[in-house]
Amino acid sequence: EFPDAGREVVVVANDITKQAGSFGTREDVVFDLASQLSRAKGVPRVYIAANSGARIGLSTSVRDAVRVKWKHADDPSQGFDYLYLTSDDYKTHVAGPTTRKAAKAAIVSDPARLPSETRGGHWPAVYEVTDVFGDAKTEPDLGVENLRGSGRIAGESARAYNEVVTLTLVVGRSVGIGAYLVRLGHRTVQRASNSPIILTGYQALNKLLGKPVYSSNDQLGGPDIMHPNGVTHLVASDHLDVVCQAVRWLGYVPATRHGSLPVPPRLWDPPDRLVAWHPLPNTPYDPRMLLAGSSAKDARGVAQLSASSSSSDETSSSAATVRDDHDWIAGFFDRGTLTEALAGWAKTVVVGRARLGGIPVGFIVTENRTAEAQHPADPADPSSSERVTNQAGGVWFPDSAHKTAQAVADFDAEDLPLFIFANWRGFSGGTRDMFGEVLKFGAKIVDALSDYDRPVFVYIPPNGELRGGAWVVVDPTINEDVMEMYAAESARGGVLEPAGLVEIKFRDRDLKKTMHRLDAELQRLDAALIEARREDAESFDNVDGTNHRREAELRARIDAREKVLLPVYTSIAVHFADLHDTPGRMKATGVIRDVVPWARARLYFYWRLKRRLLEFAVRRRVVALSRGAWDAGMAAQRILDAGCPADDDQHAVAWLGDDKTSALAGLIAQARDAGLAKAARDLLGAAGD
Repeated sequence: EFPDAGREVVVVANDITKQAGSFGTREDVVFDLASQLSRAKGVPRVYIAANSGARIGLSTSVRDAVRVKWKHADDPSQGFDYLYLTSDDYKTHVAGPTTRKAAKAAIVSDPARLPSETRGGHWPAVYEVTDVFGDAKTEPDLGVENLRGSGRIAGESARAYNEVVTLTLVVGRSVGIGAYLVRLGHRTVQRASNSPIILTGYQALNKLLGKPVYSSNDQLGGPDIMHPNGVTHLVASDHLDVVCQAVRWLGYVPATRHGSLPVPPRLWDPPDRLVAWHPLPNTPYDPRMLLAGSSAKDARGVAQLSASSSSSDETSSSAATVRDDHDWIAGFFDRGTLTEALAGWAKTVVVGRARLGGIPVGFIVTENRTAEAQHPADPADPSSSERVTNQAGGVWFPDSAHKTAQAVADFDAEDLPLFIFANWRGFSGGTRDMFGEVLKFGAKIVDALSDYDRPVFVYIPPNGELRGGAWVVVDPTINEDVMEMYAAESARGGVLEPAGLVEIKFRDRDLKKTMHRLDAELQRLDAALIEARREDAESFDNVDGTNHRREAELRARIDAREKVLLPVYTSIAVHFADLHDTPGRMKATGVIRDVVPWARARLYFYWRLKRRLLEFAVRRRVVALSRGAWDAGMAAQRILDAGCPADDDQHAVAWLGDDKTSALAGLIAQARDAGLAKAARDLLGAAGD
């Protein structure tokens, strides 16, 4: 991605051979300054974690001098009253000429409290130790000062995540503050073995519990724990694999924050090819294959592999003719560039990074198959057991909504454009999931998208549907400056699914009314019933009840006919309701920008993405030159007014990419003039004040 000069990163690492890699005050300062350097330069911060947390210690100098005042000198088992220093030790450790005393001690003046060996004679004074500081020069970093330093680097890591790309490589144990630094950096690659992320070691927990419950730290924070809970993004087999995955990850992000996206000089997958991987209707499939492609063998039974004259244009142009199982069925993104993250957590949503025509992007796609959420048993609780929960595809659960919001925030901090392949029927709103904060995490999706400052494309894929609250949290009006929504020709969108809508808005009464309007047999029976009722009304002599029996017979025949027709008319009603959810209606009502056939979606979005990236770059430039006189929306409109093609993305790319064109040069000059005028007004206003 950077073939000429490479790229710059700031690397911070623990030295596990130095006091077990623990964090003392000096290590905290180095970490803090290195992280600040990465923020000042805007370059990624890579933290290689192998530590034992905040440093702990005891003053050995005071320990070796201190004495014990026993309750009973001849029976130490009775306990002690206090620790003390003799007069000579007091002079060395308390009253000496050091800048900070190693201890604080007070003279024992009550004879009754003196040690027995000092009573009744001319013994030197005895000093009770009340505080131990440790020698300032030879014994630094013994306790709480290290925790203060830990707080400093925790806050710095939180700031760094918001300002630069933070990446953590866990290659050894990471304890306490080390574990928090892993989480605060968010993006984590963890080695598969002997690299736990823990708060407390298993031996300490066993001691607390009073029995050997845990046998290793991996039980507490190994990949089997941290990958399924979303702390670890990627799991690597060994040290080399950790580094390789980190380098691959960095290949997706700019050299500096808000910089240009890294695009390889040579494209191995042309952007103008068709998307051949097209899912079959009503068939669950692996969404990764939709985006990355797959072999023909893996696509059989879930993808359209041959064109059919009876298929729609979208399906026909997307279908792939294959010769054997090894043929490659190309997906949406460049082949071989998709890297999934957080794969072990919240499996009803798939997130990761990929490339489109060489341009790195983040993606979020719905898992439409049923997934399992595993909750391990806690060895410390004998009554607990492993619990496995089935989660339906196409639905946001608390964990998958949380994962979605987290992924959006991560991609935003990496300056990546975002593609959301939206195929959600809604949120899971049962008691357990409402208690599990699905509403909170759904709202966090909106929060994350509202802050996004790179292009976001929401696309309803082939045979996909976006409904109810799921539509609401990704609607472009959340952040109109950056978000756009599109749909495939076979996509659907609406408040409710058609079957559910029919139960409310097209009930049996309406179905029967439609039957009687359209069915010839019912129309004939209705006419006969009307005639029978007319004759009955005109007849004054109906002693034997003939007319009443005829009416009842006709009514029964009508009921029987309605019963026969009800299933087919219900399906007609569902189809009618479905026609309200089509992409054509979505576009007509203005809720999507365009209907994009899946087969041509790759080329369409390649040029649209390039155009939007250039627009954003020009927009930021003119807003900066205007010194606040223009906001982003005004700048976008000025770009169009200056002559940038509105509906031709390919020509717009050429227009925006050449700032020597008279129109664009004129726009830049206008922004500069507006900035100078504003600066002059501000200066005059300040002088007047």
